Amino acid sequence: MKSTLQDFLQYLSSEKNVSPSTLESYGRDVSQFLDFAAGRGVETPDEFRKPLITLYLGGLKAAGRAAATINRNTVSIRAFFHYLLKERLIGADPTLEMEAVKPEKKPPVILSLDEVERLLAAPDVSTAHGLRDKAMLELLYATGIRVSELVMLDAGDVQTALRFARCSGSGGKERVVPIGVIASESVEAYLKSSRDKLLREDKDEPALFLNSLGGRLTRQGFWKMIKKYAKEANIRQDITPHTLRHSFAAHLLEGGADLRSVQQMLGHADISTTQMYSGIARGNMKEVYERHHPRAR
Repeated sequence: MKSTLQDFLQYLSSEKNVSPSTLESYGRDVSQFLDFAAGRGVETPDEFRKPLITLYLGGLKAAGRAAATINRNTVSIRAFFHYLLKERLIGADPTLEMEAVKPEKKPPVILSLDEVERLLAAPDVSTAHGLRDKAMLELLYATGIRVSELVMLDAGDVQTALRFARCSGSGGKERVVPIGVIASESVEAYLKSSRDKLLREDKDEPALFLNSLGGRLTRQGFWKMIKKYAKEANIRQDITPHTLRHSFAAHLLEGGADLRSVQQMLGHADISTTQMYSGIARGNMKEVYERHHPRAR
């Protein structure tokens, strides 16, 4: 079955143009499910039945996995069986009519302004890595972009003089977001004094933010980084890479920014997604940003 899994992932990559991060999630989820099935003697496509899949997903719930994680596994497994059906490796899809788990709605973690200041001050800017980390944290809080968008930025996507960044959001939709002075200066300092030190001479790497090997820094790399700085900044809340995005939105709205402008900056397709941060006012996106974001000036 593992060879069939590889064929499935190749199909997603070449035919469906699935992103590398999604491909990684699908591969991990389905691989773990196949290991579970093999442990119960199920090793060929036509042996799979709905009760086995239900048992596996129920085990994830019993283990305390989040509803979002269980739903992601459901989507991954369902896509795998859709592929098997398409390739005529099974006669019926056992995932039909499977219901998603209703996710628990938890309020996002929002840092206070003091906590944000401590976090952004944590990197040691006397080092190449510290300059990079400072630029990433400042840019994330200044723009509210997703971590996946942050790590996919190329060097030419951020215009520090014009104070704008161009990023691709969900569904490949491109948007331009404003950047404050402090973040622009941090990115400029990184570009002038740090990026070339991280870039390998034998590499032609377009990525803005580089790892120690001169390649594009990953989401996992950023996750480790922000956890480290949160600990150094004595932030006791359970911080995630999305925490700065949530804080960006909340702080803008607390400062009087209107919901529609914040929706544009966050790249939300539906304003109801932005409404969890609450607050409605009026204004032009750039003007709103410069007037209300605490680090815009």
